[in-house]
Amino acid sequence: MSDHDILSDAEREALSAVMLEPDLPPQRVLIVDDDKDSRELLSEILGLDGIHCMTAASGEAALKLLEAKPSIGLVITDLRMRHVDGLELIRQVRESARAALPIIIVSGDADVKDAIEAMHLHVVDFLLKPIDSGKLLELVKHELGMDV
Repeated sequence: MSDHDILSDAEREALSAVMLEPDLPPQRVLIVDDDKDSRELLSEILGLDGIHCMTAASGEAALKLLEAKPSIGLVITDLRMRHVDGLELIRQVRESARAALPIIIVSGDADVKDAIEAMHLHVVDFLLKPIDSGKLLELVKHELGMDV
């Protein structure tokens, strides 16, 4: 940094990062599911309503995205995934700097025990597949502060 610079290296780096993504909305939805078709379907449903989505094929990938992308304002996750399943993902988010992040579970294979555990982890809702897209849109818009 020269004597004539008014920005520090950290400020310059932060400014560059913002300039690389100028049109990003303040909040995006992260969809986490190891089933590609499910991820794409949810992304398409939300995208038709103007909601910007990112996807992750695993809990591990989701945790990395959550660290790297502060624009993520909501997570929608499946429960049954290899390695880091949905409940473990939620536990790790709740123990991180993003602890207050709203999370919705969408699962095709869940039991009462899973639902109770999810509620103890303060999820917004627990939707069973096949999902009611209207209900999902209503929940997402509410959590992102969009007009319903």
